[in-house]
Amino acid sequence: MKTDFVEIFQTIRAVMQPYTVQGFTNRINSESDYDLWSEKLVVIEGKKRNEVYFAAVMIKKGHVGFYYMPVYMESEMKDVFDPELLKLLKGKSCFHIKKLDDALLMNIENALAAGFKLYKEKGWV
Repeated sequence: MKTDFVEIFQTIRAVMQPYTVQGFTNRINSESDYDLWSEKLVVIEGKKRNEVYFAAVMIKKGHVGFYYMPVYMESEMKDVFDPELLKLLKGKSCFHIKKLDDALLMNIENALAAGFKLYKEKGWV
């Protein structure tokens, strides 16, 4: 069980990084922030966009924030989450993580894979 925020951040960032070779761009990669964007021109709900936010991880004062935009874009994406991960959801797309174990990390990995599949199916990446 990881409780150090830097270690939690680094672990989640490590599972996000492979998505940069699958079509996402990393804009911020610091000691406390990491994000992924699709920079593909798309139309979402009738609006043209030249970027779509996918996910991010950030060290905050009292937690590590895992921001997962597929759940914001498609509410049924919540179905991919284990109840233990859903307990950490604050608002629509931000998870507040204070402890990270193997099961929670697996849930995050599964969510990223499901989100990538959704973005791919919609032509957003």
